[in-house]
Amino acid sequence: MKRRFFLLTFVASTSVVRAADPVTTTDSDWKGYTKKSFDFEGHKAFVVVPKEAAPGNPWVWRTSFPDFHAEVDIELVKQGFHIAHVDVVSMLGCDESLAIMDRFYDLVRGQWGLSAKPALEAVSRGGLHAYRYAATRPDRVACIYADTPVMDLKSWPLKSEKAKGPLADALKFYGFADEAALIAYDGDPLDMLEPIAKAKIPLRHVISPNDLVVPAEENTLEAERRLGKLGWEMDLLVVDPATTINEGHHFPLVGIPESVAFIRKHAAGQ
Repeated sequence: MKRRFFLLTFVASTSVVRAADPVTTTDSDWKGYTKKSFDFEGHKAFVVVPKEAAPGNPWVWRTSFPDFHAEVDIELVKQGFHIAHVDVVSMLGCDESLAIMDRFYDLVRGQWGLSAKPALEAVSRGGLHAYRYAATRPDRVACIYADTPVMDLKSWPLKSEKAKGPLADALKFYGFADEAALIAYDGDPLDMLEPIAKAKIPLRHVISPNDLVVPAEENTLEAERRLGKLGWEMDLLVVDPATTINEGHHFPLVGIPESVAFIRKHAAGQ
């Protein structure tokens, strides 16, 4: 199933990598590959290194929960992709978290020689980081692959009775005085689709139609409708609701070969 989209802008050059001091890493095993873990400005971070890097050193940048639904990443690292992650998930994609991501981008590109345009891979609340980063730095993103992504703070965490902690995080990191300020905010991913569409960034989402945690109707499907008005499209994979658990938010991952092919097509050789 396909669909379309467009919205706002900021440009960060990918042609020049700023100098960053190399970090000291600790090696461990990740699915049979070497995981190089390190502290980055007080945040846990890592890079998984393939046994032989693909031409151009392509990489996947996991914005959240890097060990959840790692099936696509496992296949990609087998095919020469690096996998990278810096844990700013609690910051919910606020401007400060995007600035940390910029510095992490400079570091991993400099230390591991990674390509200029990674595939951003988001799970749930990581959609906030992936989409706000892509909207404001479109020349740094090859594509976005997302699993049940949050696209609107007004949907999650605001409406979730179980997300009081993340709601407090949203108020704190975005500097909202109260919930009314969050509701009035116009910088959610749903509000920032135009530059993504204008840059023709390929998008692929996997969603559940009965997701009560991050309702598809308020997040991915609303993004799809807005994108359609902007003349862009996303690949949309809808899972069988009978296979879901945890209020429809979790399910066995489907479409793995197609998702691997999607990322390879758009991020390899960037």
